[in-house]
Amino acid sequence: MAGRNWNKDRAQKRIDTKADQLPTKDIEIKKYVRDTSLSGLANNVAYRVDGVHLYADILNLKDMLAVTDAEGETCHKRTLRFLNLHYRAVHRILQRVDAVRVDFHNQRLHSVVTKPYDDEAKRVHRAIAIAQLIIDVLARTGEDADHPAALVRAGIDTGEALAVNNGRRGHREPLFLGEPANHAAKRAGGGSAMGIFLTNKARKAIGLNEVASENGTSLTATEIAKSQGEAKLEVTSDEIVKEWQEDLKNLPIGTFNFSGHTPPYATLDFESLSAANSRRQDATSVYADLDGFTKYVGANITTDDKAKHVVRTLHVLRAELDAVLHEDFKGRKVRFIGDCVHGLLVEGTSQTTDAEETISNMTLCAAAMRSSFDLALKRLKDKGTDATGLGLAIGFDFGPMNATRLGMKGELIRCSVSRGVLSAEGEQARCAGTETAIGGTAYSKASDAVKKLFGEGRKRSKLDYDTAVNEMSDKGDKAAKMARALSASLLQPASAAAQPFAFPNRPTGPAKPGGFA
Repeated sequence: MAGRNWNKDRAQKRIDTKADQLPTKDIEIKKYVRDTSLSGLANNVAYRVDGVHLYADILNLKDMLAVTDAEGETCHKRTLRFLNLHYRAVHRILQRVDAVRVDFHNQRLHSVVTKPYDDEAKRVHRAIAIAQLIIDVLARTGEDADHPAALVRAGIDTGEALAVNNGRRGHREPLFLGEPANHAAKRAGGGSAMGIFLTNKARKAIGLNEVASENGTSLTATEIAKSQGEAKLEVTSDEIVKEWQEDLKNLPIGTFNFSGHTPPYATLDFESLSAANSRRQDATSVYADLDGFTKYVGANITTDDKAKHVVRTLHVLRAELDAVLHEDFKGRKVRFIGDCVHGLLVEGTSQTTDAEETISNMTLCAAAMRSSFDLALKRLKDKGTDATGLGLAIGFDFGPMNATRLGMKGELIRCSVSRGVLSAEGEQARCAGTETAIGGTAYSKASDAVKKLFGEGRKRSKLDYDTAVNEMSDKGDKAAKMARALSASLLQPASAAAQPFAFPNRPTGPAKPGGFA
């Protein structure tokens, strides 16, 4: 294995380059107007969008992953087909109702209703009707006991958000920053009960009374029916299901075939993946989330000048976290999820993962992310953008991981879903903005040095790169010792120039007559 390590000078050069490429004077904050396209946004452009945010969570994804005792290929094949079936149905719904698809991430859909442009109440009614359509359709798009119908919980909020670019190359979908996206997500993820859950702000917009518990109070059938009547959607669940069935007949979902990727994941080409060409092996999954970012956006969205700093901060921080994962530790970003980075990392061979080395390097990578994050905040402040109130919450775990793309041909989306992926996300969620947590499976397979680093609580505050390298190395961790040795070699002063060769003082001339040797 080539050494994996983090270097402050290398990180600062990346951060400064990214920040200098996005001076606030070159960032444009525009007003979203009728029929504005949010696809293909440049990094220096953001739109203020008044819209209604809808999150829909599939509640029984964990049940799919737990369908077998062992997390083998069968479990993953069933889960990926289950998701693919429902992705296709929701994709068709959003197309037919003219909503903006923001993101599909495993069990979670995010979309935005922007029409009608001049009527917030009608937008909320429309979002409710769309949410109920999704619930109704996904209740009918299962196939059998192995691929059941999806159980859905929806969350809705309304308000102004910033739309920025969230991708690269051909996948430049929009990302919405701000309170309505965050609050809608929290309502969708706020419990295990099915239904449609509105924030009090969204309830007020359509004349409903506020409730004491937004996560505990779903809309009644009567309230939903009223919104359906107000929205008058252009399509019914029967029509969507029929079209979905035709899609499956004309473009059937292929059989999922897995092979191992030869480490490192940095060389994995996601754009080449499909059902028939998927990857699967033991690896680590990591979630690194910007803590306090929604509050930061809310405090700075009020004026265009402040909003420019939000755009700059997001792109600089996420780019550096991605660079630490990909360039320094040879991992692979699966996708950006709002202000969060989801990635994979593995060491070993395509057939056999070196679990201990993988977990040790993931620990070092997580610590390096924090060092880069802290450095980026300092460099941004030096360059006039103050985001010092932000934190970084990191969680990771180990287990069988897959990597593929799902959805409609021509619009396939990256996917990595497993028990370890969900566990990593859960570990991140239990962290404050200064904390890093390791999942139970990773902890059980880690070196003694990593176990001592995190302790029995499996969580560590302010775990930066130097701390991780030194503590792990001192306790004999091989990956950390290699990283420290590599760092030490990079810090050595340049050696003195070698002395010139000395030749004996004798007459010169050809060795043989005529100059031939």
